[in-house]
Amino acid sequence: MTILDRITQQPDMMGGKACIRGMRVTVGMIVGQIGAGHSIDEILADYPYLEREDILQAIRYAAWRAEEREIMLANA
Repeated sequence: MTILDRITQQPDMMGGKACIRGMRVTVGMIVGQIGAGHSIDEILADYPYLEREDILQAIRYAAWRAEEREIMLANA
């Protein structure tokens, strides 16, 4: 089982959406940037407080949601 320790969810932050490390950056925002054709390096340049592993885990989380596999999330 994959552990996504950088993906957090809090009911009172960003409407309970999955976020990166408790920040107001949602997984959807990251995946949307990738879907729009932006590279990981471009995203990292635009959001210098993010790390490569943040983006990779966001992609893994989105893939899990699409496949509905069980993955443990970190508590924020």
